Amino acid sequence: MSIEKVQAFLAAKGMADRVITFEASTATVELAAEAVGVEPGRIAKTMSFLVDGAPLLVILAGDVRVDNHRFKEAFHKKGRMIPFDQVEAFIGHAPGGVCPFAIKEGVPVYLDESLRRFETVYPAAGDDHSAVRLTPEELYRIIPAAGWVSVAK
Repeated sequence: MSIEKVQAFLAAKGMADRVITFEASTATVELAAEAVGVEPGRIAKTMSFLVDGAPLLVILAGDVRVDNHRFKEAFHKKGRMIPFDQVEAFIGHAPGGVCPFAIKEGVPVYLDESLRRFETVYPAAGDDHSAVRLTPEELYRIIPAAGWVSVAK
């Protein structure tokens, strides 16, 4: 299962204690915010795109949306969401648990500036009943991220 891969990934970084599991679903921003007990913006949602046929992840605050114009400015190409039934094959995690940890080799991950307004954020941990408590800078360091972008509306 993906959560075990994420737990092993985080344990190797000395952050195994940051994983939180829930009885309730965390498959959407709203459900995750309710389970964690935080405002939706603190949920670090991982969006999966195809750019010229190659996968790319962008992590944004849960209360923002992707601005297509800004996305094209940042990546110099138009991106499209990976179809639901293909996400796991491209990324390594199923929808509802997509996160930037323990993903397939070669998938670049970018963090959106919208995350920087929070001290702590909560990305998924590989399944639809989990989260990881991190600062945006910790998240950036442990992935490691390809960079910061500003693609949110």
